[in-house]
Amino acid sequence: MVSFAQPQESPVTRSEENAIETIDFSGFLVGNDESRKSVAKAILESFKTIGFVCLTNHGLPQDKVEAMFTLSKNFLDLPMDKKMLAPHPPEGGHHRGYSSPGRELVSQHVYDRDDLKALREQSKDYKESFESGRADDPVMPNIWPPDDILPGFKEACLDFYWTCYELEKNILRALGIAFELGEEYFTSVHKNADSQLRLLHYPSAPYEEEGVSRISAHTDFDTFTILFQDDVGGLEIEDPNMPGSYLPVKPVPNSVVVNAGDFLAMWSNDTLKSTSHRVVAPPSAAVGGIMPSRYSIPYFCACDFNTVVDAIPGTWGEGRPKKYEPTSAMEYIMKRFATAY
Repeated sequence: MVSFAQPQESPVTRSEENAIETIDFSGFLVGNDESRKSVAKAILESFKTIGFVCLTNHGLPQDKVEAMFTLSKNFLDLPMDKKMLAPHPPEGGHHRGYSSPGRELVSQHVYDRDDLKALREQSKDYKESFESGRADDPVMPNIWPPDDILPGFKEACLDFYWTCYELEKNILRALGIAFELGEEYFTSVHKNADSQLRLLHYPSAPYEEEGVSRISAHTDFDTFTILFQDDVGGLEIEDPNMPGSYLPVKPVPNSVVVNAGDFLAMWSNDTLKSTSHRVVAPPSAAVGGIMPSRYSIPYFCACDFNTVVDAIPGTWGEGRPKKYEPTSAMEYIMKRFATAY
């Protein structure tokens, strides 16, 4: 059972130490209509200005989040031969199972195979991950390790997935209210739960090692991402006022970071920002020249694969043409996945 403090008069907290605003989401979950609208508008404004927001009192039990981190660490700390019993397929389109360090390279709209090969030779994303989705996904069936490798792993991942889906729907409702399109406007194209849960581990490595990043600069090809992270830090987002310059996002205890993805940018005709972001090893975290391990759990909220994403009412018109052609969600996601493997 999650309990909330009385919602503050203003749901927004700003700090010079953090690049993004912190918003108390309890005002949306348990507040009156005025409070819910205030929180919804605050999230929308954060997505307009920088594309990221930190939510506290988000409704997910903290003990469940901590248990998922423990289980994630238990799996990703297994010997390689055990983890490889649930291998990610060679092709990127079936994005499930375990990927070893260096296996995936995140790129930003690089589709030519020769260019991708050169990019892989130039740099590597130093991370390992495990991907899962809903149990009955016909497009990307889950790939699980044998039950005796880590009892309860499959069940816990699926349970946490559906817990995140409840938060997903509440954020979608907030966006519908903020755009004055109705509370269920966006949930109506997120009914199939075609999302993805990722368990991520950035192993420790020499801080000065060249050509290694934790994850390269990119945008997320989804509606939005819900990120649970440990206290190591390293997430950086592009400064909207200085393109190419990145700002650190300081971890806030018992919170989630939510960032707008490419689909929200398309739906909003770029009213909302799908901001480039990356993960680096912060110098302050290095000990003896070694960057510490970092664990995070992103949940990628994707619209139903059969959705055609097109600019929503109020974001285009005379003097403000549509910036994007109507886009098939399935085709866009598969195109981006294909470049990563």
